[in-house]
Amino acid sequence: MNAKELTAKTPDQLRDDLVALKKEAFNLRFRQATGQLENTARMRIVRRDVARIKTALNQKAAAAAAN
Repeated sequence: MNAKELTAKTPDQLRDDLVALKKEAFNLRFRQATGQLENTARMRIVRRDVARIKTALNQKAAAAAAN
């Protein structure tokens, strides 16, 4: 997921993606704690995608407030 894809989405779509990623992050943490996680790099990717979505949402909110 890159920034260009995120700017094309509406805030509602971004929030839906954020919820899905947070659920995935929870599941990954749970699997790591139980020793079942095979791809540990996925945790980093999900964490960074969450940050990208939050940044895009904040930028959209700031742009809406400026107008």
